Amino acid sequence: MKRFIEGADRSQSTLLPESLDDWIDESNPVRVVDAFVNELKLVELGFADVEPAVTGRPGYHPSALLKLYIYGYLNRIQSSRRLEREARRNLEVIWLLRRLSPDDKTIADFRRDNGSAIKKVCAKFVELCRQMGLLTKASVAIDGSKFKAVNTRDKNFTKGKVERRRQQLEESVSRYLAQLDTADLQEPSEALAAKATHLKEKLAKLASEMQKLEVHEQAMLASPDQQISLTDPDSRSMATSGRGSGVVGYNVQTVVDTEHHLIIAHEVTNSGSDRAQLANMGKQAKAVLCIDKLEAVADRGYYTGEEIKACADANIAVTLPKPNTTGMEAKGKFGKHDFAYLADQDVYRCPAGQLLAYWLTTVDGERTIRRYATKACGSCPLKARCTTAKNRVISRWEHEHVMDDAQRRLDADPQAMRRRRETVEHPFGTLKMRMGATHFLMKRLPKVATEMALHVLAYNLTRVMNIMGVQPLIAAMKT
Repeated sequence: MKRFIEGADRSQSTLLPESLDDWIDESNPVRVVDAFVNELKLVELGFADVEPAVTGRPGYHPSALLKLYIYGYLNRIQSSRRLEREARRNLEVIWLLRRLSPDDKTIADFRRDNGSAIKKVCAKFVELCRQMGLLTKASVAIDGSKFKAVNTRDKNFTKGKVERRRQQLEESVSRYLAQLDTADLQEPSEALAAKATHLKEKLAKLASEMQKLEVHEQAMLASPDQQISLTDPDSRSMATSGRGSGVVGYNVQTVVDTEHHLIIAHEVTNSGSDRAQLANMGKQAKAVLCIDKLEAVADRGYYTGEEIKACADANIAVTLPKPNTTGMEAKGKFGKHDFAYLADQDVYRCPAGQLLAYWLTTVDGERTIRRYATKACGSCPLKARCTTAKNRVISRWEHEHVMDDAQRRLDADPQAMRRRRETVEHPFGTLKMRMGATHFLMKRLPKVATEMALHVLAYNLTRVMNIMGVQPLIAAMKT
């Protein structure tokens, strides 16, 4: 007769393994966490309380709490309270901590007080990857993504939000007042009196909300970017790729190597734009890889002449597409890209074959602009598709050759943008999946940066274990 696989009798006595080590297989990833932390020099990294105090109650060694956090982030357990429970019931954590069971406050305080040191641990693992020969290719992809903060949209105020909220409140007040006026014209009754009382309570609540809105508006106008967040003051409202959507959170920048897709540099910012991040992230990656020249690819959101020039000055060859911001194509007219620059003659050639010679130089802010024009526009048969002015004028930044170089690299490598997507967007998806729908758990930029460092470390550890295997990685750590 066929039977199902049956479990053991819970009331039967068993002979457990003689040691904790017998519970953990040699290929278990928890052994990587243990070996990695054991090889770190925690004093040099800046961890507090590495040496025990002479007096007072003994505390936990930082290595135990660091192991607990790395294990937690590897296994999608970021809450200090959940980590406390795991330390008492999870055999892997019991083995890792050698039966220690710190309380949730001790666990949370460790992450709060050692943010800078934890970031260095993340960087230390990237350095280890370089030493193991996993980062030999001087090619990276750069991208940014928006991560949710502990701050709902209702607790974030911008000028537009305040105006919309005030309009909603005023409409509600008008509606309730109209209902009160209607009630005054009817025959008195208990139901009508109860309704009037209820409406007056609502009006009083709306008046209170209007007063709070006035306070929030004053604080919002006084802030440098005219935006405030009440729960997490450092978080900001940011637009996302979805049309009409946005998120209150942080903009996380990453640099990912194109060979093994390891995150070699990252930074948490509260700026919603990527436009000022290109050179900064490229230089960080170049320093981590310890190389003289770096190839980087990014999307059009990073395109600014100053950033591209800063990359060129740092010996970073960046490839990225140029966004069309003039609107000429939408109007059915020739854009600047339709005019070919002839460097040897210092002229532009228009679609009709005419040459636009140097005309004058102007200064726009900190930019020196050279302008080129021709007098042949009046008799040109293509003038209707070119300009409504008397003559077409083309402007050229004095350092525009670095932008031309970036365009030439893109034209020579049509798969660059696809390679960028395949390289840098997958890590973001993995990170957000592990973080869950709420993303960050902590408030304020420094603490959020600490949390992101733990997420990046967990991601990189997982990638390297998948590439090398557990035992080879442990052996490499000990050499």
